[in-house]
Amino acid sequence: MPSIRATPTLFWSVLGASACLLAFAGVLRVRTSDRALRFTFVPRAQHYLQASMQAAVYAYWGYYWRPVYDAVPLIAAQLAFAYAFDMLLTWSRRDEYTLGFGPFPVIFSTNLFLWFKPEWFYLQFLMVAVGFAAKELIRWEKDGRRAHIFNPSSFPLSVFSIALILTGTTSLTWGVEIATTQFNPPNIYVLLFLVGLPGQILFGVTTMTMSAVVSTYVLGLVWFAATGTYYFIDSYIPVAVFLGMHLLFTDPSTAPRTELGRVIFGVLYGVSVFALYFVLERAGIPSFYDKLLPVPLLNLSIKGIDRLAQLRVLQVLDPSRWGRTLRPRQRNLAYVAVWTTVFVAMSAADGVGDSHPGHRVPFWRTACEANLTNGCSTLGLITQAYCQDGSGWACNELGVLLAENRVSRDGTASQSFDRACELGFAAGCANAVRVASGDPPQRAPVQLRDYPVVLRSGKGAISEQTPLALHGLACEQGWMEGCDGLGGLFLQGQGVARDPGRAAAEFDKACNGGLASACSNLGFMYYSADGVPLDKARGLALLKRSCDLGFADACRWYEETSATASGPT
Repeated sequence: MPSIRATPTLFWSVLGASACLLAFAGVLRVRTSDRALRFTFVPRAQHYLQASMQAAVYAYWGYYWRPVYDAVPLIAAQLAFAYAFDMLLTWSRRDEYTLGFGPFPVIFSTNLFLWFKPEWFYLQFLMVAVGFAAKELIRWEKDGRRAHIFNPSSFPLSVFSIALILTGTTSLTWGVEIATTQFNPPNIYVLLFLVGLPGQILFGVTTMTMSAVVSTYVLGLVWFAATGTYYFIDSYIPVAVFLGMHLLFTDPSTAPRTELGRVIFGVLYGVSVFALYFVLERAGIPSFYDKLLPVPLLNLSIKGIDRLAQLRVLQVLDPSRWGRTLRPRQRNLAYVAVWTTVFVAMSAADGVGDSHPGHRVPFWRTACEANLTNGCSTLGLITQAYCQDGSGWACNELGVLLAENRVSRDGTASQSFDRACELGFAAGCANAVRVASGDPPQRAPVQLRDYPVVLRSGKGAISEQTPLALHGLACEQGWMEGCDGLGGLFLQGQGVARDPGRAAAEFDKACNGGLASACSNLGFMYYSADGVPLDKARGLALLKRSCDLGFADACRWYEETSATASGPT
Protein backbone atom coordinates (compact mmCIF):
# COMPACT_ATOMS: atom_id res chain seq x y z
CA MET A 1 0.00 0.00 0.00
CA PRO A 2 1.56 3.36 -1.04
CA SER A 3 0.43 5.16 2.11
CA ILE A 4 2.23 2.59 4.26
CA ARG A 5 5.37 2.48 2.11
CA ALA A 6 5.61 6.28 2.31
CA THR A 7 6.34 6.11 6.06
CA PRO A 8 9.42 3.97 6.83
CA THR A 9 8.57 3.22 10.48
CA LEU A 10 5.03 2.28 9.49
CA PHE A 11 6.30 0.10 6.68
CA TRP A 12 8.68 -1.72 9.02
CA SER A 13 5.89 -2.17 11.58
CA VAL A 14 3.74 -3.92 8.98
CA LEU A 15 6.72 -5.92 7.73
CA GLY A 16 7.64 -6.90 11.28
CA ALA A 17 4.09 -8.05 12.04
CA SER A 18 4.12 -10.12 8.85
CA ALA A 19 7.46 -11.66 9.80
CA CYS A 20 6.08 -12.65 13.21
CA LEU A 21 3.11 -14.32 11.55
CA LEU A 22 5.39 -16.21 9.15
CA ALA A 23 7.53 -17.39 12.06
CA PHE A 24 4.42 -18.49 13.96
CA ALA A 25 3.19 -20.33 10.86
CA GLY A 26 6.56 -22.05 10.44
CA VAL A 27 6.62 -23.28 14.03
CA LEU A 28 3.01 -24.38 13.74
CA ARG A 29 3.71 -26.32 10.54
CA VAL A 30 6.46 -28.28 12.24
CA ARG A 31 4.41 -28.99 15.36
CA THR A 32 1.23 -29.99 13.50
CA SER A 33 2.70 -32.01 10.66
CA ASP A 34 0.74 -35.06 11.83
CA ARG A 35 -2.59 -33.19 12.14
CA ALA A 36 -5.21 -32.29 9.53
CA LEU A 37 -5.92 -28.60 10.03
CA ARG A 38 -9.16 -27.29 8.60
CA PHE A 39 -11.62 -24.45 8.84
CA THR A 40 -15.36 -24.05 8.51
CA PHE A 41 -17.15 -20.92 7.36
CA VAL A 42 -19.79 -19.83 9.89
CA PRO A 43 -20.93 -16.22 9.43
CA ARG A 44 -22.68 -14.91 12.53
CA ALA A 45 -25.18 -12.07 12.30
CA GLN A 46 -23.86 -10.60 15.54
CA HIS A 47 -20.46 -10.05 13.91
CA TYR A 48 -21.33 -8.66 10.51
CA LEU A 49 -24.16 -6.51 11.84
CA GLN A 50 -21.94 -4.93 14.48
CA ALA A 51 -19.21 -4.39 11.88
CA SER A 52 -21.73 -2.65 9.61
CA MET A 53 -22.80 -0.37 12.45
CA GLN A 54 -19.19 0.50 13.22
CA ALA A 55 -18.44 1.11 9.54
CA ALA A 56 -21.30 3.63 9.42
CA VAL A 57 -19.70 5.53 12.30
CA TYR A 58 -16.33 5.54 10.53
CA ALA A 59 -17.86 6.78 7.29
CA TYR A 60 -19.67 9.69 8.96
CA TRP A 61 -16.89 10.62 11.36
CA GLY A 62 -14.26 10.46 8.61
CA TYR A 63 -16.17 12.92 6.46
CA TYR A 64 -15.53 15.55 9.16
CA TRP A 65 -12.07 14.36 10.25
CA ARG A 66 -9.97 13.24 7.30
CA PRO A 67 -7.42 11.13 9.24
CA VAL A 68 -10.15 8.49 9.64
CA TYR A 69 -10.20 7.90 5.89
CA ASP A 70 -6.41 8.05 5.78
CA ALA A 71 -6.33 5.23 8.36
CA VAL A 72 -8.32 2.80 6.20
CA PRO A 73 -5.17 1.01 4.88
CA LEU A 74 -3.94 0.59 8.45
CA ILE A 75 -7.28 -0.83 9.55
CA ALA A 76 -7.12 -3.24 6.60
CA ALA A 77 -3.62 -4.29 7.67
CA GLN A 78 -4.87 -4.95 11.20
CA LEU A 79 -7.74 -7.03 9.83
CA ALA A 80 -5.36 -9.19 7.82
CA PHE A 81 -3.12 -9.58 10.87
CA ALA A 82 -6.10 -10.42 13.09
CA TYR A 83 -7.39 -13.14 10.78
CA ALA A 84 -3.95 -14.72 10.42
CA PHE A 85 -3.07 -14.52 14.11
CA ASP A 86 -6.45 -15.81 15.26
CA MET A 87 -6.29 -18.71 12.79
CA LEU A 88 -2.74 -19.69 13.75
CA LEU A 89 -3.45 -19.43 17.47
CA THR A 90 -6.59 -21.55 17.13
CA TRP A 91 -4.79 -24.23 15.09
CA SER A 92 -2.06 -24.35 17.70
CA ARG A 93 -4.70 -25.60 20.15
CA ARG A 94 -7.17 -27.55 18.02
CA ASP A 95 -7.68 -28.74 14.47
CA GLU A 96 -10.64 -26.64 13.34
CA TYR A 97 -10.84 -22.88 12.89
CA THR A 98 -14.23 -21.21 12.55
CA LEU A 99 -13.94 -18.64 9.81
CA GLY A 100 -16.40 -15.77 9.85
CA PHE A 101 -16.60 -12.03 10.36
CA GLY A 102 -15.49 -12.09 14.00
CA PRO A 103 -12.29 -10.05 13.57
CA PHE A 104 -14.14 -7.19 11.89
CA PRO A 105 -16.02 -5.84 14.94
CA VAL A 106 -12.95 -6.41 17.12
CA ILE A 107 -10.65 -4.34 14.90
CA PHE A 108 -13.30 -1.73 14.15
CA SER A 109 -14.11 -1.35 17.85
CA THR A 110 -10.45 -1.07 18.85
CA ASN A 111 -9.77 1.64 16.28
CA LEU A 112 -12.82 3.65 17.29
CA PHE A 113 -11.02 4.41 20.55
CA LEU A 114 -7.24 4.14 20.21
CA TRP A 115 -4.63 4.32 17.43
CA PHE A 116 -0.90 4.41 17.85
CA LYS A 117 0.95 6.99 15.80
CA PRO A 118 2.89 5.75 12.73
CA GLU A 119 6.28 5.63 14.44
CA TRP A 120 4.81 3.39 17.16
CA PHE A 121 2.34 1.44 15.06
CA TYR A 122 3.88 -1.94 15.84
CA LEU A 123 2.19 -1.56 19.22
CA GLN A 124 -1.17 -1.52 17.42
CA PHE A 125 -0.46 -5.03 16.10
CA LEU A 126 0.63 -6.09 19.58
CA MET A 127 -2.63 -4.74 20.99
CA VAL A 128 -4.60 -6.77 18.44
CA ALA A 129 -2.59 -9.89 19.31
CA VAL A 130 -3.25 -9.39 23.04
CA GLY A 131 -6.99 -9.15 22.39
CA PHE A 132 -7.21 -12.36 20.38
CA ALA A 133 -4.85 -14.19 22.73
CA ALA A 134 -7.04 -13.22 25.69
CA LYS A 135 -10.12 -14.43 23.82
CA GLU A 136 -8.53 -17.81 23.13
CA LEU A 137 -6.55 -18.38 26.32
CA ILE A 138 -8.49 -16.70 29.15
CA ARG A 139 -11.70 -18.67 29.42
CA TRP A 140 -14.14 -20.01 31.96
CA GLU A 141 -17.15 -22.26 32.26
CA LYS A 142 -20.36 -20.41 31.47
CA ASP A 143 -23.78 -21.91 30.82
CA GLY A 144 -22.26 -25.38 30.55
CA ARG A 145 -19.56 -24.55 28.00
CA ARG A 146 -16.13 -22.97 27.82
CA ALA A 147 -16.34 -19.31 26.81
CA HIS A 148 -14.02 -16.32 26.70
CA ILE A 149 -14.23 -13.97 29.66
CA PHE A 150 -13.18 -10.69 28.13
CA ASN A 151 -14.38 -8.70 25.17
CA PRO A 152 -11.46 -9.07 22.69
CA SER A 153 -11.41 -5.35 21.91
CA SER A 154 -12.08 -3.83 25.33
CA PHE A 155 -9.53 -6.05 27.11
CA PRO A 156 -6.46 -4.89 25.13
CA LEU A 157 -7.77 -1.32 25.15
CA SER A 158 -7.88 -1.42 28.94
CA VAL A 159 -4.51 -3.15 29.31
CA PHE A 160 -2.74 -0.76 26.96
CA SER A 161 -4.50 2.22 28.55
CA ILE A 162 -3.08 1.22 31.92
CA ALA A 163 0.38 0.85 30.39
CA LEU A 164 0.17 4.25 28.70
CA ILE A 165 -1.00 5.89 31.92
CA LEU A 166 1.74 4.29 34.05
CA THR A 167 4.46 5.24 31.57
CA GLY A 168 3.05 8.69 30.80
CA THR A 169 3.13 7.97 27.07
CA THR A 170 -0.35 8.92 25.90
CA SER A 171 1.38 11.09 23.31
CA LEU A 172 2.31 7.92 21.40
CA THR A 173 -1.35 7.63 20.41
CA TRP A 174 -4.12 9.63 18.79
CA GLY A 175 -6.40 8.86 21.75
CA VAL A 176 -7.09 12.47 22.74
CA GLU A 177 -7.70 13.54 19.13
CA ILE A 178 -10.03 10.60 18.52
CA ALA A 179 -12.18 11.39 21.55
CA THR A 180 -12.26 15.09 20.65
CA THR A 181 -12.99 14.86 16.92
CA GLN A 182 -15.80 12.36 17.31
CA PHE A 183 -17.92 15.36 18.25
CA ASN A 184 -17.13 17.13 14.96
CA PRO A 185 -19.94 15.65 12.83
CA PRO A 186 -23.32 17.35 13.25
CA ASN A 187 -26.00 15.31 15.02
CA ILE A 188 -23.47 12.64 15.97
CA TYR A 189 -25.52 11.53 18.98
CA VAL A 190 -28.48 10.85 16.70
CA LEU A 191 -26.29 8.79 14.38
CA LEU A 192 -24.94 6.69 17.26
CA PHE A 193 -28.46 6.17 18.55
CA LEU A 194 -29.65 5.02 15.12
CA VAL A 195 -26.74 2.69 14.36
CA GLY A 196 -27.25 1.03 17.73
CA LEU A 197 -30.87 0.12 17.08
CA PRO A 198 -30.42 -3.00 14.87
CA GLY A 199 -28.17 -4.69 17.42
CA GLN A 200 -30.50 -3.73 20.24
CA ILE A 201 -33.50 -5.21 18.44
CA LEU A 202 -31.76 -8.44 17.41
CA PHE A 203 -29.51 -9.15 20.38
CA GLY A 204 -31.27 -7.54 23.34
CA VAL A 205 -28.54 -5.17 24.53
CA THR A 206 -30.84 -2.16 24.93
CA THR A 207 -31.06 -2.44 28.70
CA MET A 208 -27.27 -2.15 29.00
CA THR A 209 -27.01 0.96 26.84
CA MET A 210 -30.08 2.64 28.29
CA SER A 211 -29.12 2.06 31.93
CA ALA A 212 -25.56 3.28 31.30
CA VAL A 213 -26.75 6.45 29.57
CA VAL A 214 -29.47 7.25 32.09
CA SER A 215 -27.27 6.63 35.14
CA THR A 216 -24.53 8.89 33.77
CA TYR A 217 -27.06 11.57 32.86
CA VAL A 218 -28.66 11.46 36.31
CA LEU A 219 -25.28 11.77 37.99
CA GLY A 220 -24.54 14.77 35.76
CA LEU A 221 -27.83 16.40 36.75
CA VAL A 222 -27.05 15.86 40.43
CA TRP A 223 -23.61 17.42 39.93
CA PHE A 224 -25.12 20.42 38.17
CA ALA A 225 -27.72 20.89 40.90
CA ALA A 226 -24.98 20.79 43.55
CA THR A 227 -22.35 22.93 41.81
CA GLY A 228 -24.00 24.94 39.04
CA THR A 229 -21.47 23.64 36.48
CA TYR A 230 -21.23 20.65 34.15
CA TYR A 231 -19.25 17.60 35.25
CA PHE A 232 -17.96 16.69 31.79
CA ILE A 233 -17.53 20.41 30.92
CA ASP A 234 -19.29 20.48 27.54
CA SER A 235 -21.85 17.68 27.83
CA TYR A 236 -23.75 15.48 30.23
CA ILE A 237 -22.35 12.48 28.36
CA PRO A 238 -19.28 12.99 26.13
CA VAL A 239 -19.82 11.62 22.65
CA ALA A 240 -16.90 9.18 22.98
CA VAL A 241 -18.50 7.80 26.16
CA PHE A 242 -21.87 7.63 24.40
CA LEU A 243 -20.14 5.66 21.64
CA GLY A 244 -18.68 3.28 24.21
CA MET A 245 -22.12 2.76 25.68
CA HIS A 246 -23.35 1.59 22.27
CA LEU A 247 -20.42 -0.21 20.65
CA LEU A 248 -17.82 -1.11 23.29
CA PHE A 249 -19.15 -2.70 26.46
CA THR A 250 -22.37 -4.16 25.01
CA ASP A 251 -20.94 -7.43 23.62
CA PRO A 252 -23.67 -9.95 24.55
CA SER A 253 -21.06 -12.75 24.81
CA THR A 254 -19.32 -11.05 27.74
CA ALA A 255 -22.39 -9.52 29.41
CA PRO A 256 -24.82 -10.87 32.02
CA ARG A 257 -27.55 -13.21 30.83
CA THR A 258 -30.41 -11.89 32.95
CA GLU A 259 -32.25 -8.70 32.02
CA LEU A 260 -31.86 -7.19 35.47
CA GLY A 261 -28.21 -8.23 35.37
CA ARG A 262 -27.77 -6.26 32.16
CA VAL A 263 -29.39 -3.23 33.75
CA ILE A 264 -27.01 -3.48 36.70
CA PHE A 265 -24.11 -4.00 34.27
CA GLY A 266 -25.02 -0.79 32.44
CA VAL A 267 -25.43 1.20 35.64
CA LEU A 268 -22.04 0.01 36.88
CA TYR A 269 -20.43 1.05 33.60
CA GLY A 270 -22.00 4.51 33.78
CA VAL A 271 -21.01 4.99 37.42
CA SER A 272 -17.49 3.70 36.72
CA VAL A 273 -16.97 6.12 33.84
CA PHE A 274 -18.27 8.98 35.98
CA ALA A 275 -15.93 8.12 38.86
CA LEU A 276 -12.91 7.45 36.64
CA TYR A 277 -13.29 10.82 34.93
CA PHE A 278 -12.97 12.52 38.32
CA VAL A 279 -9.92 10.46 39.28
CA LEU A 280 -8.17 10.94 35.94
CA GLU A 281 -8.82 14.68 35.85
CA ARG A 282 -7.51 15.16 39.38
CA ALA A 283 -4.41 13.12 38.55
CA GLY A 284 -3.70 15.14 35.41
CA ILE A 285 -4.24 12.09 33.18
CA PRO A 286 -6.14 12.42 29.88
CA SER A 287 -9.75 11.68 30.71
CA PHE A 288 -10.56 9.77 27.51
CA TYR A 289 -9.39 6.61 29.30
CA ASP A 290 -12.50 6.72 31.50
CA LYS A 291 -14.61 4.63 29.12
CA LEU A 292 -11.84 2.08 28.39
CA LEU A 293 -10.63 1.07 31.86
CA PRO A 294 -13.69 -0.47 33.55
CA VAL A 295 -14.91 -3.00 30.96
CA PRO A 296 -12.64 -5.99 31.81
CA LEU A 297 -13.53 -5.76 35.50
CA LEU A 298 -17.19 -5.66 34.57
CA ASN A 299 -16.69 -8.70 32.31
CA LEU A 300 -15.18 -10.54 35.28
CA SER A 301 -18.20 -9.62 37.40
CA ILE A 302 -21.01 -10.90 35.16
CA LYS A 303 -21.59 -14.16 37.08
CA GLY A 304 -21.85 -12.29 40.35
CA ILE A 305 -24.11 -9.69 38.74
CA ASP A 306 -26.44 -12.43 37.48
CA ARG A 307 -26.56 -13.99 40.95
CA LEU A 308 -27.33 -10.59 42.44
CA ALA A 309 -30.08 -10.04 39.88
CA GLN A 310 -31.77 -13.28 40.96
CA LEU A 311 -32.17 -12.18 44.58
CA ARG A 312 -35.83 -12.10 45.53
CA VAL A 313 -35.57 -8.61 47.01
CA LEU A 314 -34.53 -7.24 43.60
CA GLN A 315 -37.14 -9.00 41.50
CA VAL A 316 -39.41 -5.97 41.59
CA LEU A 317 -36.77 -4.18 39.50
CA ASP A 318 -36.46 -6.93 36.90
CA PRO A 319 -37.70 -5.51 33.58
CA SER A 320 -38.40 -9.00 32.24
CA ARG A 321 -41.29 -9.26 34.74
CA TRP A 322 -43.20 -6.62 32.83
CA GLY A 323 -43.39 -8.56 29.59
CA ARG A 324 -43.32 -12.27 30.40
CA THR A 325 -45.93 -13.00 27.74
CA LEU A 326 -43.80 -11.38 25.05
CA ARG A 327 -41.45 -13.36 22.86
CA PRO A 328 -37.76 -12.32 23.07
CA ARG A 329 -37.86 -10.24 19.89
CA GLN A 330 -41.06 -8.51 21.02
CA ARG A 331 -39.48 -7.75 24.39
CA ASN A 332 -36.45 -6.29 22.62
CA LEU A 333 -38.73 -4.05 20.58
CA ALA A 334 -40.48 -2.91 23.76
CA TYR A 335 -37.14 -2.00 25.35
CA VAL A 336 -36.13 -0.12 22.20
CA ALA A 337 -39.41 1.81 22.31
CA VAL A 338 -38.68 2.86 25.90
CA TRP A 339 -35.09 3.75 24.99
CA THR A 340 -36.27 5.82 22.03
CA THR A 341 -38.60 7.77 24.30
CA VAL A 342 -35.79 8.36 26.78
CA PHE A 343 -33.37 9.48 24.05
CA VAL A 344 -35.88 11.91 22.52
CA ALA A 345 -36.62 13.38 25.96
CA MET A 346 -32.92 13.76 26.76
CA SER A 347 -32.28 15.38 23.38
CA ALA A 348 -35.10 17.86 23.94
CA ALA A 349 -33.59 18.75 27.33
CA ASP A 350 -30.06 19.14 25.84
CA GLY A 351 -28.96 16.08 27.78
CA VAL A 352 -27.36 14.84 24.58
CA GLY A 353 -26.86 16.59 21.27
CA ASP A 354 -24.91 19.33 19.56
CA SER A 355 -26.29 22.24 21.57
CA HIS A 356 -25.07 22.28 25.16
CA PRO A 357 -24.34 25.37 27.29
CA GLY A 358 -21.02 23.90 28.38
CA HIS A 359 -19.66 24.42 24.87
CA ARG A 360 -20.13 28.16 25.18
CA VAL A 361 -17.57 30.51 26.67
CA PRO A 362 -20.17 32.86 28.24
CA PHE A 363 -21.41 30.05 30.49
CA TRP A 364 -17.94 29.46 31.92
CA ARG A 365 -17.19 33.17 32.10
CA THR A 366 -20.28 33.61 34.27
CA ALA A 367 -19.38 30.51 36.30
CA CYS A 368 -15.91 31.91 36.95
CA GLU A 369 -17.27 35.30 38.00
CA ALA A 370 -19.57 33.50 40.45
CA ASN A 371 -16.71 31.29 41.72
CA LEU A 372 -18.63 28.12 40.89
CA THR A 373 -16.91 24.74 41.00
CA ASN A 374 -14.38 24.38 38.16
CA GLY A 375 -15.65 27.62 36.62
CA CYS A 376 -12.33 29.45 36.40
CA SER A 377 -10.22 26.36 35.73
CA THR A 378 -12.44 25.42 32.79
CA LEU A 379 -12.47 28.98 31.48
CA GLY A 380 -8.68 28.90 31.69
CA LEU A 381 -8.54 25.71 29.61
CA ILE A 382 -10.88 27.13 26.99
CA THR A 383 -9.15 30.50 26.69
CA GLN A 384 -5.75 28.82 26.50
CA ALA A 385 -6.93 26.67 23.59
CA TYR A 386 -8.54 29.62 21.80
CA CYS A 387 -5.46 31.77 22.41
CA GLN A 388 -3.35 29.12 20.69
CA ASP A 389 -5.87 29.15 17.83
CA GLY A 390 -5.40 32.89 17.28
CA SER A 391 -7.97 34.75 19.38
CA GLY A 392 -6.53 37.94 20.87
CA TRP A 393 -9.50 38.24 23.21
CA ALA A 394 -8.84 34.74 24.58
CA CYS A 395 -5.17 35.55 25.18
CA ASN A 396 -6.11 38.72 27.02
CA GLU A 397 -8.74 36.90 29.09
CA LEU A 398 -6.24 34.17 29.97
CA GLY A 399 -3.73 36.83 31.00
CA VAL A 400 -6.28 38.44 33.32
CA LEU A 401 -7.11 35.06 34.88
CA LEU A 402 -3.41 34.38 35.44
CA ALA A 403 -2.79 37.85 36.87
CA GLU A 404 -5.68 37.37 39.29
CA ASN A 405 -4.32 33.93 40.29
CA ARG A 406 -7.63 32.35 39.36
CA VAL A 407 -5.99 29.69 37.20
CA SER A 408 -2.63 27.97 37.09
CA ARG A 409 -1.11 27.41 33.66
CA ASP A 410 2.25 27.16 31.98
CA GLY A 411 3.38 30.65 31.07
CA THR A 412 2.77 34.04 32.66
CA ALA A 413 0.16 36.74 32.37
CA SER A 414 2.69 38.95 30.58
CA GLN A 415 3.23 36.29 27.93
CA SER A 416 -0.50 36.03 27.35
CA PHE A 417 -0.85 39.80 27.03
CA ASP A 418 2.10 39.92 24.64
CA ARG A 419 0.45 37.23 22.54
CA ALA A 420 -2.83 39.18 22.55
CA CYS A 421 -0.96 42.27 21.43
CA GLU A 422 0.73 40.34 18.61
CA LEU A 423 -2.73 39.26 17.44
CA GLY A 424 -3.85 42.89 17.24
CA PHE A 425 -5.94 42.99 20.42
CA ALA A 426 -5.27 46.51 21.72
CA ALA A 427 -6.31 45.74 25.29
CA GLY A 428 -3.58 43.11 25.43
CA CYS A 429 -0.95 45.72 24.58
CA ALA A 430 -2.29 48.04 27.27
CA ASN A 431 -2.39 45.21 29.82
CA ALA A 432 1.20 44.27 29.06
CA VAL A 433 2.19 47.82 30.06
CA ARG A 434 -0.06 47.76 33.14
CA VAL A 435 1.36 44.48 34.42
CA ALA A 436 4.92 45.69 33.86
CA SER A 437 4.06 48.80 35.91
CA GLY A 438 2.46 46.77 38.68
CA ASP A 439 -1.09 47.87 37.84
CA PRO A 440 -4.00 45.40 37.56
CA PRO A 441 -4.98 44.36 34.01
CA GLN A 442 -8.40 45.00 32.55
CA ARG A 443 -10.80 42.86 30.57
CA ALA A 444 -12.06 43.98 27.18
CA PRO A 445 -15.00 43.03 24.95
CA VAL A 446 -14.54 40.31 22.37
CA GLN A 447 -13.99 41.61 18.83
CA LEU A 448 -15.52 40.55 15.54
CA ARG A 449 -12.30 38.88 14.38
CA ASP A 450 -12.31 36.67 17.48
CA TYR A 451 -15.70 35.17 16.73
CA PRO A 452 -14.57 32.56 14.17
CA VAL A 453 -12.44 31.06 16.93
CA VAL A 454 -14.48 31.50 20.10
CA LEU A 455 -17.87 30.53 18.61
CA ARG A 456 -16.82 27.07 17.41
CA SER A 457 -18.61 25.12 20.16
CA GLY A 458 -16.60 22.00 19.41
CA LYS A 459 -17.73 21.68 15.79
CA GLY A 460 -14.71 23.05 13.96
CA ALA A 461 -14.57 26.14 11.76
CA ILE A 462 -17.55 28.49 11.49
CA SER A 463 -18.95 28.33 7.96
CA GLU A 464 -20.77 31.69 7.95
CA GLN A 465 -18.34 34.55 8.59
CA THR A 466 -20.25 37.70 7.62
CA PRO A 467 -20.55 40.28 10.42
CA LEU A 468 -24.31 39.74 10.55
CA ALA A 469 -23.96 35.96 10.86
CA LEU A 470 -21.15 36.15 13.41
CA HIS A 471 -22.86 38.71 15.64
CA GLY A 472 -26.09 36.73 15.41
CA LEU A 473 -24.42 33.46 16.40
CA ALA A 474 -22.53 35.19 19.19
CA CYS A 475 -25.74 36.66 20.58
CA GLU A 476 -27.42 33.26 20.35
CA GLN A 477 -24.59 31.70 22.34
CA GLY A 478 -24.88 34.28 25.11
CA TRP A 479 -22.20 36.79 24.13
CA MET A 480 -23.72 40.15 25.01
CA GLU A 481 -21.11 41.79 22.79
CA GLY A 482 -22.69 39.89 19.91
CA CYS A 483 -26.16 41.22 20.72
CA ASP A 484 -24.71 44.74 20.94
CA GLY A 485 -22.94 44.32 17.61
CA LEU A 486 -26.09 42.91 16.02
CA GLY A 487 -28.02 45.91 17.29
CA GLY A 488 -25.45 48.22 15.73
CA LEU A 489 -25.81 46.53 12.34
CA PHE A 490 -29.59 46.87 12.40
CA LEU A 491 -29.38 50.47 13.59
CA GLN A 492 -26.94 51.48 10.86
CA GLY A 493 -28.29 49.21 8.14
CA GLN A 494 -24.95 47.50 7.54
CA GLY A 495 -25.38 44.24 5.64
CA VAL A 496 -29.08 44.27 6.43
CA ALA A 497 -32.07 46.58 6.04
CA ARG A 498 -32.12 49.29 8.71
CA ASP A 499 -34.43 48.26 11.53
CA PRO A 500 -34.27 50.51 14.64
CA GLY A 501 -36.89 48.43 16.42
CA ARG A 502 -34.81 45.28 16.08
CA ALA A 503 -31.72 47.28 17.05
CA ALA A 504 -33.40 48.46 20.24
CA ALA A 505 -34.41 44.89 21.11
CA GLU A 506 -30.83 43.65 20.68
CA PHE A 507 -29.39 46.56 22.68
CA ASP A 508 -31.93 45.90 25.42
CA LYS A 509 -30.94 42.23 25.58
CA ALA A 510 -27.26 43.13 25.87
CA CYS A 511 -27.91 45.88 28.40
CA ASN A 512 -29.90 43.50 30.59
CA GLY A 513 -26.92 41.16 30.29
CA GLY A 514 -24.69 43.82 31.85
CA LEU A 515 -22.94 45.25 28.77
CA ALA A 516 -22.31 48.95 29.34
CA SER A 517 -21.99 49.99 25.69
CA ALA A 518 -25.39 48.48 24.85
CA CYS A 519 -27.06 50.49 27.63
CA SER A 520 -25.44 53.63 26.24
CA ASN A 521 -26.55 52.88 22.68
CA LEU A 522 -30.11 52.21 23.76
CA GLY A 523 -30.11 55.29 25.96
CA PHE A 524 -29.25 57.55 23.02
CA MET A 525 -31.96 55.91 20.93
CA TYR A 526 -34.61 56.78 23.52
CA TYR A 527 -33.18 60.20 24.21
CA SER A 528 -33.25 61.17 20.53
CA ALA A 529 -36.28 59.09 19.45
CA ASP A 530 -34.16 57.23 16.89
CA GLY A 531 -36.65 54.61 15.73
CA VAL A 532 -38.24 54.30 19.17
CA PRO A 533 -40.70 56.56 21.05
CA LEU A 534 -39.12 59.62 22.63
CA ASP A 535 -38.39 58.94 26.30
CA LYS A 536 -35.66 61.23 27.65
CA ALA A 537 -36.04 60.00 31.21
CA ARG A 538 -35.47 56.41 30.16
CA GLY A 539 -32.60 57.50 27.94
CA LEU A 540 -30.88 59.24 30.83
CA ALA A 541 -31.49 56.25 33.10
CA LEU A 542 -29.83 53.98 30.56
CA LEU A 543 -26.84 56.31 30.24
CA LYS A 544 -26.57 56.33 34.02
CA ARG A 545 -26.63 52.54 34.08
CA SER A 546 -23.94 52.42 31.42
CA CYS A 547 -21.84 54.77 33.54
CA ASP A 548 -22.40 52.60 36.61
CA LEU A 549 -21.25 49.57 34.61
CA GLY A 550 -17.91 51.28 34.04
CA PHE A 551 -18.25 52.96 30.64
CA ALA A 552 -16.36 56.25 31.19
CA ASP A 553 -17.70 57.95 28.04
CA ALA A 554 -21.24 57.22 29.20
CA CYS A 555 -20.53 59.06 32.45
CA ARG A 556 -19.46 62.14 30.48
CA TRP A 557 -22.44 61.88 28.12
CA TYR A 558 -24.79 61.47 31.08
CA GLU A 559 -23.48 64.65 32.70
CA GLU A 560 -23.73 66.59 29.45
CA THR A 561 -27.25 65.43 28.58
CA SER A 562 -28.44 65.86 32.17
CA ALA A 563 -27.22 69.44 32.14
CA THR A 564 -28.91 70.07 28.81
CA ALA A 565 -32.16 68.48 29.96
CA SER A 566 -32.27 70.55 33.15
CA GLY A 567 -31.23 73.83 31.45
CA PRO A 568 -33.54 76.54 30.07
CA THR A 569 -35.80 75.48 27.22
